[in-house]
Amino acid sequence: MKRLAALMAVAFVDMIGLMIVLPLLPLYAQRLHADPATIGFLAASFPVAQLASSPVWGRVSDRYGRRPAILVGLGASALAYLIFGFADALWLLFVSRFVQGLGGGTTGVAQAYVADTMPANERAKALGWLSAATSLGVIVGPALGSLATHAGETAPGLVAAALCVVNVFFAWKWLPESRVLESRVTTASGRHLPPVEPRPVREAMWDVIRHPRRPVAQLIWIYAVAMLAYNSTPPVFILYLSWRFGITEHSVGYFFLIFGGVGVLMRAFVVGPVNARFGEVRTMRLGAALYALGYALIPLAGSVATFLLYQTLLPLGTALLFPANSALVSHQADKHEFGLMMGVQQALRGVASVVGPIWAGFAYQTLGPRVPFFACAAVIACALLLATQVPHSEAAPAAAA
Repeated sequence: MKRLAALMAVAFVDMIGLMIVLPLLPLYAQRLHADPATIGFLAASFPVAQLASSPVWGRVSDRYGRRPAILVGLGASALAYLIFGFADALWLLFVSRFVQGLGGGTTGVAQAYVADTMPANERAKALGWLSAATSLGVIVGPALGSLATHAGETAPGLVAAALCVVNVFFAWKWLPESRVLESRVTTASGRHLPPVEPRPVREAMWDVIRHPRRPVAQLIWIYAVAMLAYNSTPPVFILYLSWRFGITEHSVGYFFLIFGGVGVLMRAFVVGPVNARFGEVRTMRLGAALYALGYALIPLAGSVATFLLYQTLLPLGTALLFPANSALVSHQADKHEFGLMMGVQQALRGVASVVGPIWAGFAYQTLGPRVPFFACAAVIACALLLATQVPHSEAAPAAAA
């Protein structure tokens, strides 16, 4: 629990930095004469880098440890925020997002850290707590970013970079290594063998693509499809708020308070009991259903109050869907490949994150502001359909552990 608490603190501060910058990005890009389609490409530059780096980070962490990978990732984020702070051209915003994506490739490493630290039957709950920490950052970050804009356009990036530097120091001092790096493996018969090497990244990726019906691959595909919707709407979400309700950079940060607050409460107090009562598979399905419903209702909101009411369904759904899914992946993956499979999961998320903002930006610009939200509801419905094909026995390893 001490290791989990330290990881939660690191994730919390890291998310504050991310959310200081993220809500402002589309508005800053608009000021630099970017249209919605270009903003979609800008949003996609982060997952392009994340896609390239996630499996590599996962394999590196399996071989050399989780802690070094996390520290380097945090350092890359600090550099990205510094570039954002001084960006006076659109191409610099692209560079900032790409560098940040390289650091963001360690998301799977953090999940593997939890898998190393917690027993199997506690992983969904622990991943829920980790998500609660990041959701708390979703509350603090946007409000801090909007507040910082009053000190000038460069202030949010500089504040985020400073927080990241502090976070690197905290992680270096207080976050211990979770993975035991074995020099040899002792078999049941007493033989001493060299440690098991994780498979090459390309081989693991190809295995998931070629055999989508295998237990681990099936769960990773559910995650990737759901993430297609999750990563499609953030840039157009902010543009929609500006178009529909006149939200500006000085107020957009406070709009995330509801989203983050509900996410924190759900992950801290609801995910564990719901998972314990219904199991990870049913929890995953319930989350997908609520998530799809939220996307379907949001474009129908005629007032800010109604919009916020419908918006609460999104953190309700993600809080149940994603931690349960990641826990199921950790149960099905071999112990020496936790980091690799989490990295593959994040890589496919990266593919979805590249495609999502691009099509959402074009759809927003050419088909109308409401179309991306209805489309995301249909995408999540596909993830729900895939989740209904996962047998309840997939949760068995957790119960047995």
